[in-house]
Amino acid sequence: MAKAILDFEKPINELEAKLIEMRNVSDGLHIEKEIGIIEEQVQALKLNIYKNLTRWQRVQLARHPERPYTLDYIYLITRDFIELHGDRYFKDDKAIVGGFARIDEHKVMIIGHQKGRDTKSNVFRNFGMPNPEGYRKALRLMKLAEKFNKPIITFLDTPGAYPGLEAEERGQAEAIARNLFEMSQLRVPVIVVVIGEGASGGALGIGVGDRILMLENCWYSVISPESCSSILWRSWDYKEQAAEALRLTASDLLPLKVIDRIVPEPLGGAHKNHDEAAAILKAVLKEELSQLIKIKPEKLIEQRIAKFEKMGQFVE
Repeated sequence: MAKAILDFEKPINELEAKLIEMRNVSDGLHIEKEIGIIEEQVQALKLNIYKNLTRWQRVQLARHPERPYTLDYIYLITRDFIELHGDRYFKDDKAIVGGFARIDEHKVMIIGHQKGRDTKSNVFRNFGMPNPEGYRKALRLMKLAEKFNKPIITFLDTPGAYPGLEAEERGQAEAIARNLFEMSQLRVPVIVVVIGEGASGGALGIGVGDRILMLENCWYSVISPESCSSILWRSWDYKEQAAEALRLTASDLLPLKVIDRIVPEPLGGAHKNHDEAAAILKAVLKEELSQLIKIKPEKLIEQRIAKFEKMGQFVE
């Protein structure tokens, strides 16, 4: 697969190409000093660009095709992963994956949206958009984790729940609503991590937890910038303005207490270094798990409900 270069990354790519060219012809030319200068320029440019991204640019990074997905994180962070299938009602939804795994000393249930890398795998995964059976599978696995007293970790990365007629016929809204209710009552710790796109009820259907974490270059909102633009301006041309108005980035949502913690990414985004991104997330998950497993079930439920009840309350 060809390397995807976003528009705002092109100046970096041009400098890096120049650097590679200089290294290839450096033998006997004694241009180490010049190479060092270019290396410093590349690093400075990266810092300047990635530390000052607009909201729309972070949306683009969250959708980067080389960004690690749920299964990537599972295989990098955990061991002994056993994938479980089916909702026991209709079929197995490939847009949601889940199963038991170990994160060092912690035995957990991990559930998340899964996208594909190319056209064939995206069709297989329904572009990461779950049907009702996907949410019912997720709930079945959560109740199984509760039965065996294992913490739950969910990874959010979806452009939304599947909006097709057949999904509505099988009760898409009811499946998501049921998950919201049941997740609020789970007697085991639940950690939610936004690892890419967190769109609308499609994300929230597995997004109720004790701790909501969000990777640095993700977005989490009731609607995508494009859809917001099409509703307000009857055109997708205003998606950048919509992204600014929606305040959908991690740094926007932390002060609003929609999320509890921002997980840093490698410079340039998680797609630049999967191993480093996974190592950072693993350390954060272990820290959060160590704290949550000490809390009694009744207190967990009480705090979880209070956490979500506070959202959206304003005093004038």
